[in-house]
Amino acid sequence: MMIEKCKAFLARPFLRDYRTLLGLWLLLGVVAALAKLHAHNNFLIFRGVFWHVWQQLPLYEAYPQEYFDVNHYGPLFSLVIAPFAVVPDWLGLVLWCVSLSLFLYVAVRRSTMTRRQQVFILWFCAHELLTALFMQQFNIAIAAIILLAFFLIEKERDAEAAFFIVVGTLVKLYGIVGLAFFFFSRHKVRFLLSLAGWGTLLFALPMLISSPAYIAGQYYDWFVCLTEKNSENLESIAQNISLLGMVHRTTGLQFSDLWLILPGMLLFAIPYLRLSQYRHVAFRQTLLASVLMFVVLFSTGSESSGYIIALVGVVIWYTAAPWQRGAWDVALLVFVFVLSSLSPSDLFPAYLRREWVQPYALKALPVTVVWLCLCWEMAVRDYACRQTPGAESES
Repeated sequence: MMIEKCKAFLARPFLRDYRTLLGLWLLLGVVAALAKLHAHNNFLIFRGVFWHVWQQLPLYEAYPQEYFDVNHYGPLFSLVIAPFAVVPDWLGLVLWCVSLSLFLYVAVRRSTMTRRQQVFILWFCAHELLTALFMQQFNIAIAAIILLAFFLIEKERDAEAAFFIVVGTLVKLYGIVGLAFFFFSRHKVRFLLSLAGWGTLLFALPMLISSPAYIAGQYYDWFVCLTEKNSENLESIAQNISLLGMVHRTTGLQFSDLWLILPGMLLFAIPYLRLSQYRHVAFRQTLLASVLMFVVLFSTGSESSGYIIALVGVVIWYTAAPWQRGAWDVALLVFVFVLSSLSPSDLFPAYLRREWVQPYALKALPVTVVWLCLCWEMAVRDYACRQTPGAESES
């Protein structure tokens, strides 16, 4: 009886109205920004990237008089953040958070997913979006970039897809996973040429507000910075919230991450051998889900607020399958929401978060289980459409 009442409540048109969801996501951006007006260190780092490039100062050194920690984003980020850096700090923060929310919302809406899939993502990921917004995280944009890269390739707009892949790569490296969709492109030569063209242009673009020698030097320094950060991540409780970190922390063993990364890459790659499944939209969407989870689970730089990327992937895994999801799948979805999404918030028991979830990186556990199930499904199941789950979204 209660289940039927819940279903009836969730079926109300108001809750499925895109205007409701757009209002919610924009409101979350405003609320997060206002809540962090007096504590937004990440945004101070971000806006500093623009001003340091403008003044041709080192991008990867500490500036304790401006903010804590150091910048880890590429020189191209100076142009991404520029509109938010040249206005007053408080206004830049509000516009930044709202823009991040809007960017991911638009990426979901402009996809070829069904209305059901889109609405599911926008509701299921709303709490995780708020978690990321509180940290002013660019990971929200990374999720949008990966989605746009995939769906633009689906629409045969390869040059635009290449643009987003290059932007994501030159800002935070994560965008490079968009290359995983290369085999789905119907215009592979155009795609590769676009990557080369955009790569050359966007690499050089920050030189317009600085100098060629400065930008070239900063790209080298960025590589050195990321190499050093990888070592630092292994010692930080706030970083390496991934499958890698979870295994190391729960076992207490020290070993090379390659022992986990190489088998993970093998599992990730096996579905590519199923060439006959490429023609099924559901199969291609599920590979997108795998990419969204893989990039978080197998990165030492993963942090709690980065799970907005993985949770979008979880919803796509659940909704893209052309077969009926069972009780086990529903239980997994609930497991993800409770442990991966709610655990950083006050809605989750503080003792469990402090003594178990954070020390052992257990936020990665539910997503890991889903990803392993997904790998199995993609290796053995038939994705022939039965209910056209990947059809064009409804208006």
